[in-house]
Amino acid sequence: MEAKPVDDIPSGDLWQYEPKWDGFRCLAFRSGNEVLLQSKAGQPLGRYFPELVEELRRLPQKKFVIDGEIVIFRGKHLSFDDLLMRIHPAESRIRKLAKETPASMLAFDLLVSERGLPLVDLPLDERRGKLQEFFAKVPKSSAVELSPATRERREAELWMKNLSGVGFDGVIAKLLSAPYASDERTAMVKIKNLRTADCVVGGFRYASKGGGIGSLLLGLYDDKGKLNHVGFTSSFTPEMRRELKRVVESLKGGPGFTGNAPGGPSRWSTERSGKWEPLDPKLVCEVRYDHFSGGRFRHGTKFLRWRPEKLPRDCTYQQLETKHAKGLDALGLGKCRIA
Repeated sequence: MEAKPVDDIPSGDLWQYEPKWDGFRCLAFRSGNEVLLQSKAGQPLGRYFPELVEELRRLPQKKFVIDGEIVIFRGKHLSFDDLLMRIHPAESRIRKLAKETPASMLAFDLLVSERGLPLVDLPLDERRGKLQEFFAKVPKSSAVELSPATRERREAELWMKNLSGVGFDGVIAKLLSAPYASDERTAMVKIKNLRTADCVVGGFRYASKGGGIGSLLLGLYDDKGKLNHVGFTSSFTPEMRRELKRVVESLKGGPGFTGNAPGGPSRWSTERSGKWEPLDPKLVCEVRYDHFSGGRFRHGTKFLRWRPEKLPRDCTYQQLETKHAKGLDALGLGKCRIA
């Protein structure tokens, strides 16, 4: 099933709420000793996660189709960076990583029962009951785990508050009466867990057309006082781009980033050109983001406002630390995983 994005968690007794995990969506098929892992786009995933194939093969049920999320635990957190390391062509490398950073699967739906009966036409509340019965037979030490669910909106709100920064991507709200709709956005909605950060503008790129500002390049100071490039923001109207040009061009020629500097296009960026202009690091802006991993914002951020009262040197990584986040062990997940 696909989820329609909305701004707020819906209310009422029509809904079931589930965590949205920061992992790889996956369908797991088993028939006897044959196990297949498949992405939601239909691509095979088994070769990248051989240890998970073996975990599924060890389950007592010999036949099933499960919908879930492949994740990697690091202590009390999920690590998306470790997942990305798996998409590697060398089998020897994958086998090595499978031992060092073993994957788990958090299951949230059962599409075919252990008797081989299709369940997709049943309403969600019945499928959830059968999923719970399925996991009552799964060993507690298994890397295939039941993802939490609740019908209490208040509990979903607490997830948004307490699980920020541990690999929790937001909340999925699903209609209890809905069958499994594989390619439709009618049965569930998603609410992203968005956060904000104050960043130094260490440089910019011109737009590919029109001569305006294409993007601002964002930085944070590390413990050594170095300004590291951590991402970009480009959510500007045409009027804002023209005004930005006046603001940033007056600061051209500064040192820019004194630590990690921007490179050319990468998997993290949609920028067409690698050329950028360094600035005197005096501007501070507040941006909204969804994920910070591997030392940078995973996606482009949304510009919110300037912060003229904020000292650039106060824009550090410390603000991204989740001070009140509870580990995933609070939900009973990630038992016996990587420390």
